[in-house]
Amino acid sequence: MSEDIKKTINELHIYEKKLLNELKNNENITPEEIAENTGMDIKSVMSAAGSLASKDIIDVKKDVEETISLTEDGVKYAEAGLPERKLLETLADKKEMNMGELQKESGIDKKDTSIAIGWLVRKNWAKINKGIVTLTDLGQESNDSLGDDEKLLNLLLEKKEALKQNLQDALIDGFKKLNDRKNILDIKKNTSHSFSILEKGREILKEGFTIQEQATQLTHQQLKDGAWKNLQYRPYDINAEAPEIFAGKEHPLRRIIDEIREIFLNLGFTEANGSVVDSAFWNFDSLFQPQDHAAREMQDTFYLKNPLTCDLPDDEQLVADTAIVHNTGGDTGSIGWQYDWDEDVAHQAVLRTHTTGISTKYLHEHEPPFKMFSVGRVFRRETITYKHLPEFHQVEGLVAAPGISYQNLLGILKEFYKKLGFEVRFRPAYFPYTYLSTECEVYLEDKESWIELGGCGMFRPEVLAPLGIDVPALAFGLGIERLAMIRYDISDIRMLYKSDIKWLRELPLSDGIDL
Repeated sequence: MSEDIKKTINELHIYEKKLLNELKNNENITPEEIAENTGMDIKSVMSAAGSLASKDIIDVKKDVEETISLTEDGVKYAEAGLPERKLLETLADKKEMNMGELQKESGIDKKDTSIAIGWLVRKNWAKINKGIVTLTDLGQESNDSLGDDEKLLNLLLEKKEALKQNLQDALIDGFKKLNDRKNILDIKKNTSHSFSILEKGREILKEGFTIQEQATQLTHQQLKDGAWKNLQYRPYDINAEAPEIFAGKEHPLRRIIDEIREIFLNLGFTEANGSVVDSAFWNFDSLFQPQDHAAREMQDTFYLKNPLTCDLPDDEQLVADTAIVHNTGGDTGSIGWQYDWDEDVAHQAVLRTHTTGISTKYLHEHEPPFKMFSVGRVFRRETITYKHLPEFHQVEGLVAAPGISYQNLLGILKEFYKKLGFEVRFRPAYFPYTYLSTECEVYLEDKESWIELGGCGMFRPEVLAPLGIDVPALAFGLGIERLAMIRYDISDIRMLYKSDIKWLRELPLSDGIDL
């Protein structure tokens, strides 16, 4: 027997020996059967398996099967047909109808109409222009044939359930479409484990071992009555290295913030900060947001009672130019908002709703060229849900320099998201204070889908002119909590703020955070 094998056998825990002995008799045995045969609980079996695998004694394979079935709503749709199918059947005869008439003649509920029309357009069965729904050629062809999602509905209605991995390719496309809709599919993941003995394990079994209870600690009574003399003790290596233990760890959200900060600093950006309490002037007016905009309503923004107001900038010309731009557009080529700008409204004290006010202050106080970024907490009157919080973090980047363009913006963003580990694509969007405006979408390989993760654009002249900036300026930003949800694969944003150390330990952290 080699010294290495002898040492390994001596160090094996009794649970490891029991598991290995069961595999010797039947290598195809399941964890549940091992638990039943040995009297161990399933948790102890899997813990022993993990320990043996770490020592290259056995190999552990994990298989996950996804079982798909219909919810109550899914059964209803399978029996009655998807709402867009009803719209298609109604539209097929007339080719073109307004939305109200289409909803009425199809007989579907008003609450389902917008969803159904959305899927009608998404499937390219129809197009909408100024409230008129027009049938497409594909829609005409599809009127006589079921889509892949409808075929899957019928299959599940007949068979009750199916394994995702057994679905044909066409039905996989149908699964993706149905999975994008709420309350249609019930997806259950069944995890199974299998074991196989490696070469080192076979050597250990060949040498053999004794399965005997071993003491790891002594009681007062055993010392008193001398029972300790007859106990079998588990050997331990006094020269073994002890694990490195750190008393404190960074919170995962803090680690992401520091990672983003490092990326910006390495790209040559300067960090700026601002107060969480600010005037409506910097939070809204400096960004050319009209004073009657819905975002300024009490149900969207936190207004303070103490202090009730904030001072406007000392630069009176800045305030006057901002008023002119709001009223008439000034010399920007815009007509403004065509109202009388109210200075009292601009004095209102708010909890900042974004960090963009830091950008406009920086633009006013610094001479281009420059690159700036900021990271900070922002506040909005949101109902707390699994994906919304009334306070969260934003990161914002700003570049102002002669000659920069929209192409520079996209180039910077590609590099930024690349350093975060994402493939990014861009699509047109609307933001009140930028033009051109773009949303950034990143690809999630495990979900095989794109998700929006930030916005960007070139600041409008109405923003830059009052600030005294006569060169182009680009800006971009993203919500850090949303990034954390993607990075750590969590579906409830509230988990990031729970004091649950056990949950934090179980996070699948790619950067090796050890709590």
